[in-house]
Amino acid sequence: MVNSNERIPDQLAADEAVGSGEPIPRIQVEREIQRLQRRWVVELEQMRRFHEWLDGKRLARSPCRVVGDSRTGKTIACESYRLKHPPRLITGQPPIVPVISWQSPPESGNREMFEGILNALRYQLSRGTLSEIRSRVYRTMKACQVEMLIIDEAHRLRPKTFSDLQDILDALQISVVLVGTDRLDAVMRRDEQIYQRIIMSHRYERLTSAQLVETSVIWEKHVLRLPEPSQLGSAKMQKVLGPATGGYIGLLDRILREAGVRSLQRSAKRIEFNILKEVVAECR
Repeated sequence: MVNSNERIPDQLAADEAVGSGEPIPRIQVEREIQRLQRRWVVELEQMRRFHEWLDGKRLARSPCRVVGDSRTGKTIACESYRLKHPPRLITGQPPIVPVISWQSPPESGNREMFEGILNALRYQLSRGTLSEIRSRVYRTMKACQVEMLIIDEAHRLRPKTFSDLQDILDALQISVVLVGTDRLDAVMRRDEQIYQRIIMSHRYERLTSAQLVETSVIWEKHVLRLPEPSQLGSAKMQKVLGPATGGYIGLLDRILREAGVRSLQRSAKRIEFNILKEVVAECR
């Protein structure tokens, strides 16, 4: 994951080497395609505000929920927040790990959750009863001074697993962040006590039309970085991108990177309108 705010030096040199009338060298095309295959993170205003909100919950040790449709950027935003608070190594002592995260597989129970937490802390897990593993989780989280536990796809947890989350809140006094779709609220409302304990929530919304224009321009500049401007913020391009993405930043990212790769394969120096329409036509 990279937070890209400026062009890297070799990219600048490559751009200068390619004149407007010259084809892009094959080795550069291959390098650029490999770059676009990697996941990039650009901290948008929506993410910045969300991180500030998480800061408040971490400092207050408040449990909370983050709810939104799939592909709105919740997972990337949470992972980016974790990376902003990396572990600190101290000789002869357990590492200090302020923020840990775990993504729940479908139908996860207590054991899967505890094992996921220990894996996130790089703990060498050995066999044991559920009670032994639970005690190990408490000891390890306390030793590593964990301040926030983020559980992504929390709507996949089995209902009984939420009771153990409540025990973690009581025993460790940390912030537990549950991230999921609207199904998360439906699952949690089955136990009113759990729901009331984690009542604070943040809605991760889709992009508005204005935000989509702004984000398209940012993606063109900081993620795609093609030799020539594609004018993705223009009304013509947005007329295609708006209905195709529906404001989902994850879908916007997928479409633009696919269009960028396809453009490079055809030796184009920007995303042409026909290439964008071609990619969008496949999103059915």
